[in-house]
Amino acid sequence: MFDLPTVSKEEQKRAQIFRQYLLDEGFTMSQFSVYLRFIGSREKSEAFSKRIKQNVPQYGKVSILYFTDKQFGTIQTFYNASAFAPPKNPDQFMLF
Repeated sequence: MFDLPTVSKEEQKRAQIFRQYLLDEGFTMSQFSVYLRFIGSREKSEAFSKRIKQNVPQYGKVSILYFTDKQFGTIQTFYNASAFAPPKNPDQFMLF
């Protein structure tokens, strides 16, 4: 997940480049600044983390969270006051 400044045109461009980088790496948008992707092992997650760190914009905040399949399976999601069934549990989840 991330919080990047978007006041100036240059900041907006940097934020959009970072979002596009995450999409190109196979992440999907969960919320506007929250992206997630299933990654099968801790080693692969750490490799992704290194690549993401190399692409983090100069300003702003980027946080990387790791979830196990069990933790991910307990997430409750509501949309327009209606509950959604949880997605199939992956082995490990990485959230941005």
